[in-house]
Amino acid sequence: MIKTTTHYNERLYKALSQIHHIETPQLISVTEQMATANPFRFYQAGKAYQGERVYWTSTDQVFTLVGIGSAYTLEAEEDRFNTIQQAWKALMEEAVIDNPYESSGTGPVALGGFSFDPHDHSRTAWEDFPDSKVSIPMFLLTKTESANYITVNIMVHPEDDIEDIYQFVTQAYQEFLEGGTSIDEMPSIIGKEEIQPLEWKDIVKQAAHDIQSGYMSKVVLARELEVNFDRDVNIVSVLDALQREQQQSYVFAVESGDSCFIGATPERLVKVDNRELHSACLAGTIARGDTVEEDQALGEELLHDNKNLQEHDFVVQMIREAVESCCDQVQIPSEPVIYPLRNLQHLYTPVKAKLRVGYTILEVVEKLHPTPALNGYPRQEALSYIREHEPFDRGWYASPVGWFDYKDNGEFAVAIRSGLVKKNKTVLYSGCGIVEDSMPEAEYEETAIKFLPMLNALGGRT
Repeated sequence: MIKTTTHYNERLYKALSQIHHIETPQLISVTEQMATANPFRFYQAGKAYQGERVYWTSTDQVFTLVGIGSAYTLEAEEDRFNTIQQAWKALMEEAVIDNPYESSGTGPVALGGFSFDPHDHSRTAWEDFPDSKVSIPMFLLTKTESANYITVNIMVHPEDDIEDIYQFVTQAYQEFLEGGTSIDEMPSIIGKEEIQPLEWKDIVKQAAHDIQSGYMSKVVLARELEVNFDRDVNIVSVLDALQREQQQSYVFAVESGDSCFIGATPERLVKVDNRELHSACLAGTIARGDTVEEDQALGEELLHDNKNLQEHDFVVQMIREAVESCCDQVQIPSEPVIYPLRNLQHLYTPVKAKLRVGYTILEVVEKLHPTPALNGYPRQEALSYIREHEPFDRGWYASPVGWFDYKDNGEFAVAIRSGLVKKNKTVLYSGCGIVEDSMPEAEYEETAIKFLPMLNALGGRT
């Protein structure tokens, strides 16, 4: 059993004792290194805070964040990226932070995301998720390749009793470190239903015609698959399956109210670490082969397919323009390579740059979202087309989901290969890029393949 150390308790008490005669709430953040950590057990141990848990694992699976509870939540409807950035800056200026460690993702960290389109408010399934929401967890586990850390974040109000806070935190801290129970088995699937597949094919046909007529160059259209279970879905079970099966993807879960948005996305939007910026152009898709030879042949086909190369180039040019507006030393290869996943392979072009002083990761997210890979090109025409023709609200699907810390480091991924879980029902989302020569049946089959990562993790098959 891991226990809180006397030294840590002293540091926590000292930080709390610095709060005297405050007139407004103030954040206290204390970080401690620990010997071992099991992210799944930590997440499970926070079950009493269901609706306020967040999970994030990087594509290399050497960096994991697990947040339990919410010390403070930032939301914004208007000018959402800038509003949240300014509120974050003000909060950090007054915060009492005890973090002797250099590792990114320790100390005060905000986790969450944004909706795909803040102007689409037909929110039937997404009522638990506002247009933007990032939270500072009350208890944050940070697991890196070389070390593990626990950060406790507490908002202290003028009327609070410091002794009561100290007793609550140290007791809850110990319960989380002891971990939760073993991972439960997934419930059984009792039904699957594709939502309006024939109507979706008609929309694809119309979109290809509109592109041929010159309205736009590309639009990404998504559809839904509803999966029903015999009992409530256990989020930890799905996370465990996703992390085992999708080892080159970001695995994430964001709870809000009675819902959880969960997925395994291969697509990085942006990462900033000590002002070094990384982004990725990921567009163009084909299946994996059953043999090495078939797999290589499919990869070569993708590398020379005009439709997919055109889709990919839209993404490269847009990301280049966005990154060059706020970065120096921009490096983008001239040709894509193959990025293989378990069920699919994609065209991939990495982006590397140096973020200029004065810019933040949220400003970069705002410049990049939505990319042509999930929206289309030109941006506004494609966005308007999606708003008018897709028969559902995307909510947080295809949106930026991730984290940032008080040192201006962070990472956001594009939330594809994902689903919205609510009790015993999950709605999965899948989309593909439509250009002038797109064929409805081929695009339908592509979206069916893209359902597989989540469907397999939930215990289903095509």
